[in-house]
Amino acid sequence: MPNSSSVSEFLLLPFADTRELQLLHFTLFLGIYVATLLGNGLILTAVACDQHLHTPMYFFLLNLALLDLGCISSTLPKAMANALRDTKTISYQGCAAQVLFFVFFFGSEFSILTIMAYDRYVAICKPLHYGSLLGSRACAQMAAAAWGSGFLNAVLHTANTFSLPLCHGNAVDHFFCEIPQILKLSCSNAYLREFELLVFSFSLLFGSFVFIVVSYVQIFRAVLRMPSEQGKNKAFSTCLPHLAVVSLFVSTGIFAYLKPPSISSPSLDLGVSFLYSVVPPAVNPLIYSMRNQELKDALWKLIGYMLLWHQ
Repeated sequence: MPNSSSVSEFLLLPFADTRELQLLHFTLFLGIYVATLLGNGLILTAVACDQHLHTPMYFFLLNLALLDLGCISSTLPKAMANALRDTKTISYQGCAAQVLFFVFFFGSEFSILTIMAYDRYVAICKPLHYGSLLGSRACAQMAAAAWGSGFLNAVLHTANTFSLPLCHGNAVDHFFCEIPQILKLSCSNAYLREFELLVFSFSLLFGSFVFIVVSYVQIFRAVLRMPSEQGKNKAFSTCLPHLAVVSLFVSTGIFAYLKPPSISSPSLDLGVSFLYSVVPPAVNPLIYSMRNQELKDALWKLIGYMLLWHQ
């Protein structure tokens, strides 16, 4: 019976068995990855270069774009490499690194989304206190807390998970290494400590989700009381993109982790894992640029500068 000391690599679940489909998946993943890098890279550059976007809301959006890049980069490049090389292995150390970075970016992103909900709540419900509650120092501290807590959480989970003895082989039923899949390979009486830590982490995530919901209840009540139609439209244009991103993030995560076992299958699990790990980072730039006129103007200005520079 294998244990963690004898496992030097893990076997990831491939998206296809035939060489033609593997190359097709590689091309599709490459297109998604390049589009994600381009979309989030444009947002990062626009926010950094445009003085009009040097506000708390866009500062947190910049952090979100960075985390999106990290989240997709922790999973998709390895899947692309495996599809191109016709292999499905990942080293033990590579698997641990993948878990560490995915949990880090995933957890930090939800913290940033929670802070962004607070930013919108203060901007709309307490506008007179916006400058004092969300000054540059406070924003930097909140962002640092999100990144720091995400990293600490990731280190604890990764160290705990990979200290468990493995008794059920080395085949991971996902296209990337993930804690629940590693726990399935561990000995039946050894994973309780990590399970307790997972319950604690999910409790914190649920608390953040409740905070977001309560914040938006207050926001919508305040917006609906606004006498000006223009004021309502401006408020909705800054809130709806964030709400759409949160909804996508939470709904895909809930379906991935809480779907009934009766409908579970390797192909469905593979699709769902792709949905919540790849789709949100890829579409978040599109969601934010569709309704936000300030961001759209900054992006078009940036694209114009780039085209002039290349001429």
